[in-house]
Amino acid sequence: MKLSLLSTSVVLATALIGGCTLGPDYRVPTTVEPSALRYDQGWQPMPEQSWAASGRWWEVFGDAALNALIEEANQRNQTLAQAEARYRAALAQRRLSTGEYSPTLSAALDTARSGGSEVSTGTRSSAQLGISWELDLWGRVRRQVESDTAALEASAADLAAARLSIQSAVINSYINLRAQDLQYRLLEQTLASSARSAQLTRNQYDAGIVSRADVIQAETQLQSLRSDLYDLQNQRALEQNTIAALLGRAPVDLELAVVEALPAVPPIPAQLPAELIARRPDVVSAERGVAAANADIGVAITAWLPTLTLGGSAGVSGSSISDLWDTPVRVWSVGPSLAQTLFDGGRRSAARDAALARYDEQVAAYRQTVLDALADVENALATTAILREKAVQQDRLVELAEENERVITNRYQSGLVSYLEVSIAQNTTLSAKRGRISVTSARLAAAAELASAIGGGWQVGDDVGDAAARPEQ
Repeated sequence: MKLSLLSTSVVLATALIGGCTLGPDYRVPTTVEPSALRYDQGWQPMPEQSWAASGRWWEVFGDAALNALIEEANQRNQTLAQAEARYRAALAQRRLSTGEYSPTLSAALDTARSGGSEVSTGTRSSAQLGISWELDLWGRVRRQVESDTAALEASAADLAAARLSIQSAVINSYINLRAQDLQYRLLEQTLASSARSAQLTRNQYDAGIVSRADVIQAETQLQSLRSDLYDLQNQRALEQNTIAALLGRAPVDLELAVVEALPAVPPIPAQLPAELIARRPDVVSAERGVAAANADIGVAITAWLPTLTLGGSAGVSGSSISDLWDTPVRVWSVGPSLAQTLFDGGRRSAARDAALARYDEQVAAYRQTVLDALADVENALATTAILREKAVQQDRLVELAEENERVITNRYQSGLVSYLEVSIAQNTTLSAKRGRISVTSARLAAAAELASAIGGGWQVGDDVGDAAARPEQ
């Protein structure tokens, strides 16, 4: 009967105090919300694509080899493995804090021999089963669960940000490598053309038509092109090794075939600033950090208040281990325990002040992350828009350079100009063509940067359950 009354009292007390949660309720901090982007004029929404819903944003480049590299990086990259491990740790921490909602059940078995000058020597054994439950009077557990839940969501966003960063790095290195393949082919073609010109110059020198200076000029240009080929070979090797590291491979295990083509420059849809911010996992992570810090303030405040613990135990006692089964003495206890810290040297006050300071830090970090995100989007839009116009001008420059080279070559063959002018014209054409490749690769990189700046294919509320699966090692 007494136990029944106690149970009823506990239930009623819990129901009455369950809504008491100390600390400030969370509100998303205010931040800058511009109504428009400076460089988004003329951008049109892109038709729905298959990759848009799946989050496989890199498929917009339409390159099967690039798709395969990113898929491998998603599975084997060790930076992602670290982020995934941190996510699982945050998941475990949230389980740890939610476990405090439940009572603790314990069991003990002990035996001891004791005595003294005024006490006869004897042996005593006992076995006991106990249960205890700290009532969440002031919402400490609720605030801790709130904090760890926000930290878990921030960790999921960090994992998405790490994945997005790795994907962008693979794309940039891949674009650079393919651009170097094109540059190498262009240099080889120019080298062959220059070799023919040099041979013509040597023949003319032997015939007494041109001076030795023309031969030296032709040979110098030829040697310069050969030297440039070695530079491109070195740059390609570095990019390939970078990709290997991103894939979680040793450099010796990766050999990418030469492909003398760049992916097509993709169209990028226009987005509203609010949508841009909502897509970015780093912004979500920063905002969730603010939520966690806000809940930690409540946890710090509850340390000033008493704790109420309900406990009970039952067991047996005897003079030996065997007595616990044969002739035990049964014992039990039940009752509440109220505890309050009266003096702690200012530790609770310091913990509260530290929690408030960490909250202010997280708010500032969140606002700065939003500003950085807007700057990234503006930068990507500006680069994309400007390079789009530059590509048109670069094509025109190549046309003019080629026409100038034809005219100068014809004049040289007619004996009207020296080989120096031919060399200058050829170098101008080569520079213009290499510039066109650079502009195209820069446009591709800018498109990848813009996709990354708006969060790639990651959306707020995405299921991160698959993140708990450990990547292939």
